[in-house]
Amino acid sequence: MKYIKIAAAAAVALSATFASAQVTTNRVAAEKDWSVFVAQNPKECFAVTQPQETVNTRGGQVVSVNRGDIRFFVFYRPGANVKGQVAFTGGYPFAEGRGVTLDVDGQKFTLSAKGEWAWPADASSDAKIVAAMKRGAKATITAQSGRGTNTKDTFSLSGFTKAVSTAAQNCS
Repeated sequence: MKYIKIAAAAAVALSATFASAQVTTNRVAAEKDWSVFVAQNPKECFAVTQPQETVNTRGGQVVSVNRGDIRFFVFYRPGANVKGQVAFTGGYPFAEGRGVTLDVDGQKFTLSAKGEWAWPADASSDAKIVAAMKRGAKATITAQSGRGTNTKDTFSLSGFTKAVSTAAQNCS
């Protein structure tokens, strides 16, 4: 439970950092489909990507919905001893009590969701996901919104290993 509280606080801070990153362009690297950002106060480094494909369905039918930014992150915050934490924001509030599923080339992981953010249950799960992503080609995240829309977001892992390494180096 402590890890989830830390992850929730980090996700809120990350959201503000990412919004700031879009304005201040503190991107330090672009590695194929992933970008690396570094923020200060507190120091935070993260690799981030957006989906290459998004499918929204309701009742088995593809529907058009309004979603905010959809991003998949791995971040580092040395002041909080956070190394390689996975986070996902789906651009909408997730359905309460439902998990979010991450599939990395057939290897499935469950993420906990609160509000618009989802993350693994603990640092050990983060490490397993990051290892799978380094070996993988694509990651697919499926979830359900509070309004009952099912979403499926597919992310390329091209450049992931280099981006995560760069983020980690910038926050070491």
